[in-house]
Amino acid sequence: MISLVISGCNGHMGQVVESICSADGDIRITAGFDLLGSTDRDFPVFSSPAQFSGEADVAIDFSHPSALDALLSWALEHQVALVLATTGYTQEQLDKINAAAQRIPIFRSANMSLGINVLMDLIRRAATVLGSNYDVEIVERHHHRKVDAPSGTALMLAAAAADALPYEPEYVYERQSVRRPRGAREIGISSVRGGTIVGDHEVIFAGRDEVIELRHSAQSREVFANGAVQAAKFLSGKAPGLYSMDDLLAAIL
Repeated sequence: MISLVISGCNGHMGQVVESICSADGDIRITAGFDLLGSTDRDFPVFSSPAQFSGEADVAIDFSHPSALDALLSWALEHQVALVLATTGYTQEQLDKINAAAQRIPIFRSANMSLGINVLMDLIRRAATVLGSNYDVEIVERHHHRKVDAPSGTALMLAAAAADALPYEPEYVYERQSVRRPRGAREIGISSVRGGTIVGDHEVIFAGRDEVIELRHSAQSREVFANGAVQAAKFLSGKAPGLYSMDDLLAAIL
């Protein structure tokens, strides 16, 4: 049985992870981390990871980039695997994650949905075939509480296209200040924020007289939580290293 810690357990995503794990006979939640603490859960909740020294095989983090340092320090000290589902990390934080992955197994993805990661594969294939003859535009839509823009997922999708294109693209995030025709080597990324949209991502390949659109729409946040739980199971017994959804999909297929 996997001993699991939920970082950000009081948040919406943390509670969805708890619900999924509670119904899974292969997982036991041993603790939760949340800045506000809690006394009404079926497991102890600590305001700081340093306060917990109990049993843990892996921790799932759906919290905030500001929690990374304390979480990494705890995981390294106790040799706990990490599933990092938080977005908005700085390059300095990404460097810390990469360094920690040399000592513990870390699974990181800006989007834990299996569907999104299948979409990334389709984007790579489309970009390989369509090449420089099609303009690439990405539109992402999220709820009005989301802080970062563009979303980490939109950047993942842009990177998937960029990897397969025959040129080094330039990301353009807004056009109202750019008074010129669209460049041939641009990837445009547009953000929409409103209502309770869980997450919509649309990748447009616009060519001469035809348009190809690839789209993913998340109907609930459970798709992300479920992916994170699968990632936690995948990490069980793994050697130190940085793992991604590509590794999980390869193990499933």
